Parts: sequence; structure tokens; C-alpha cells
Amino acid sequence: MTTDHGRPGRRAWLGLALLLLPTLVLAMDMGVLFFAVPFIATDLHPSGTQQLWIMDMYSFLLAGLLIPMGALGDRIGRRKLLIGGTAAFAAASLVAAWSDGADRLIAARALLGVAGAVFGPSTLALIRNMFPDPKRRQAAIGAWSGVMMAGATLGPVIGGLLLDHFWWGSAFLIAVPVMLLVMVAAPFLLPEYRAPRQGRFDLLGAALSISAVLPVVYGIKTLAVDGWSPRPALVLAAGLLVGGALVARLRTAADPLIDTTLFRIRTYTGAITVNTIAMFAMMGFTLFTSQYLQLVKGYSPLTASLWALLPSVGVGAAVGGFGALAGRVRPAVLLVTGFLASAAGFAAMALVTPGSSLVLPLVAAGVIAAGSVGTVSVTGEMVLSAAPADRAGAAGATAETAQELGSSLGIAVLGAAGAAIYRARMDGAAPDAARDTLGGAVTTAARLPAEAADHLLGTARNAFADGMHVAALVGVVVMLGAALAAHLLMRHLPVPEAAGAPEREEEVKALAA
Repeated sequence: MTTDHGRPGRRAWLGLALLLLPTLVLAMDMGVLFFAVPFIATDLHPSGTQQLWIMDMYSFLLAGLLIPMGALGDRIGRRKLLIGGTAAFAAASLVAAWSDGADRLIAARALLGVAGAVFGPSTLALIRNMFPDPKRRQAAIGAWSGVMMAGATLGPVIGGLLLDHFWWGSAFLIAVPVMLLVMVAAPFLLPEYRAPRQGRFDLLGAALSISAVLPVVYGIKTLAVDGWSPRPALVLAAGLLVGGALVARLRTAADPLIDTTLFRIRTYTGAITVNTIAMFAMMGFTLFTSQYLQLVKGYSPLTASLWALLPSVGVGAAVGGFGALAGRVRPAVLLVTGFLASAAGFAAMALVTPGSSLVLPLVAAGVIAAGSVGTVSVTGEMVLSAAPADRAGAAGATAETAQELGSSLGIAVLGAAGAAIYRARMDGAAPDAARDTLGGAVTTAARLPAEAADHLLGTARNAFADGMHVAALVGVVVMLGAALAAHLLMRHLPVPEAAGAPEREEEVKALAA
């Protein structure tokens, strides 16, 4: 698997390419149904509640199970869990593709979420075993981060393209050949790894983890999309209370899911924090970009998604640039640079108006994405290096869960800021149906005479732009604060190549002692 001096050989790089395939599918499945909802509604006739669960069940269970499955992989074998998870994902994809009822499709989406959580942490944890050299591990994790982001962007586009030629179930079938390839090739290209000291799997901790993460993600997403209401607020509060019980369990269990002493390592805690904030920026503003393209510029969903691919150029450049600099520049400098870039992107978004050329919002979105992905590519290596090798699965799963929570928080906080300004601007200036969202205004305008419709749409689009400006300014403040936090938390780290044995590994040894 590796050559002399810990350098990875050809097999390791082929193994990385194999790991990137299920990672891409895992990310794509979060948005592959965006354009399929009308077709599913026509075919399966789901209720409003069922339709929401069809869209959200996958991401809810994925987020809730990542940490338990990462810990399980450390104990029973990461390659074994990868193969089992991809097999389950292929089977669940077939069930979803030919679902003949809404309940069956919801169940299939739940199975997809479970299967994704089974193999997801293994893709990142195996990189730790395959790339012992920090510099090359940095490049490998950069590729992993870039593919994860690309999958989230490509999911809606691939779904839209398939729906132009096939039925809605085809959106699920693209995963089947990929997962079959991984199942066949994994024993030949990937190493097996399990913790040499295997304690008992903490079933109570796993139950608490699921019971904490699921309500928190559900509460945040529901409040972000539907606005304030008591039910999701209570669910969120309950999740936070269970989270407190989970922390207590992790501190007292003989073999906890996550070694809480890791959080005493400044590098590990800083990397998790940076991951969360980076995803806050990346996904938080995606909501505004997609609405701007569709509802302000008037593009169809497929055309809007194709335009939205352009910012991915910035993602590719960031992964390559940050990877090239990782062995020459101190990590704190890279992280601060990434956050300052995202802040500049948010500042540019604050200048976008309904009449702006597409160049401005697309370049701004690309800069935000580039800064966010660049920071994640740096911190991913930190998380794996800071954790002992036998805990890499759980450590990587914690980072992925933090990314899920960061995404939800970004949508909630920035979405709420934009929505509040929109409602304030529209209060008394439009019919009730148009006051809550720009989508409602577009629907209302379609039923009005031309002159009244133009007036309503102009007012609503200006109100949306005002809300987007406020959300962008919030993003600027958060990114500047994140840059300061990254400097304070990571300034002690030297350039990886100059460090020899990374300083963070010394922190781990000190804690173990």
C-alpha cells in the first residue's frame, strides 16, 4: 500500500479514487430529488407531510448515525463496514427507484440514510491508514472534501438531467453501479483496519447520540424553512437536553463512542469548530443563490442549477491551491486566508441587486465556496492526525456531523435574517400569500393582471435583495470572527513539513500519558 518513507504507492492512489466514488454519491443523494418532487407528487400522491419526509429522511438519519457508525467501524473493521454499507445503499436505491407508494419511498430514503452513515465515516478514516505522510494525506483529504462539495452541487443537476429523459426513479439508479464497483474492488485496493484494543460498543451512547442529533437537525431545518413555531422549537430543545446527557455518558463510559480527551487537544477542537463554520458559510448562502437565479432572474430550475455549477470552478481551484500550499505555509495562515476569502465573497453578495449581471453573484458565490472548501480541506487532515489511529473513524464521523450541523445552522441563521427583512419590507405592501416568501409572491403574481403583477414582483424582488444584503453582512461578521478564532486556535501549529512529527501528535501523547 505504501512505499519507502511512508509514501503512498499506486495502489493507495487507486484506493483513494475508489473511496471518492461513494463519497460523491453520498453527497449527491442529498439534493438529487430537488427536481423530482413534482413527478413524485403526480405518481405517488404523497401528503404534504409525506413529501417533506421524502426529502428530509435521508439527511436526518445520515446525520444522526454518523458518530455511532464511525465508532463501530473502528471496532469491527473500516473496510468491512464500507463494503456492507455500499451493498445496503445499492439495495435501498433499487427499492427507492421502484417504490409504488409514498410510505415505501420514505422507508427507502431512511434505509439510504442508514446505509450512507454506515460507510460514510470509513471513507475518511481509511485515508488515515492509506496515507501516513501528512503532506500526501492533506492532498487526499483535499480531494475528499472537494468531491463532497461537488456532489452536493451536482446532485440537483444530475437529477434534473435524468428527469428530462427518464422517470423519477432513475435518480436513484445512478448509485447502483458505483456501489457495486466499490464492493468488488475494495478488497483489492483498500486495507482493512480495526482498533487493536477493542472495547465494548457503547449502545447507550449510540442511542443518546442518535436521540440528540436527529432532533437538533430537524428543529434547525424546520425553523429555517417554516419560520418560528412551538413544535420544532421544543424538539430542538429536547435534542439539546439529550445532548447534555450524551456528554455526561461520554465522560463516564469505559469505552465511549468519542474519546472526550480529544476535545482537550486545541488542534482537534479548533478543526471541528472551523469545519462547522465553513459549512455554515458554504450551505447557508446556497439558499439565497438558488432563489436568486430562479425567482429573481426567472430561470427554470434546471437552467438555474447549471448556472450554479460555475462557482464549482472556485472549489476546484481552492482544493488544488490549498493542497499545494499545505506543506509550505502554516495552517493558521491558510485557515485565516480561507475565511477572509469567504468574507470577501459575502461582501460582494451584499452588492447584488435584482438588476445585477450574473457575473457578480456567481463570482461572489464561487469565492465563498472556495474559501469554505479550502478551510475544510486543511482541517480534515488535522482531525485525523489529532486523533489516535484507532479512533480515526469516530473522529472523522464527528467532523462530518459537525459539517451537517453547520449546514443546518447556516440555512437557519442566514435564512432567518433574510426572511425577517423580506417580511418587514413586504408588510402592508402585498397580499398575505406574498408576504412570507419570494416564491409566494411569484405564485400570487401569476394570478394578477400584468401591471399589478409587475409591481408586486418588483417590490418582492427588491425586498428579497434587501434580505440577502443583511444575510450577507451577517456572513461577513461571522467569517471575520472565524478568521480571528482560527488564528487564536491554530497559531501554535508549525508548517507540517518543518514540524517533522506534527506537534498535534505530541498533544495526543501527552494526553494519553
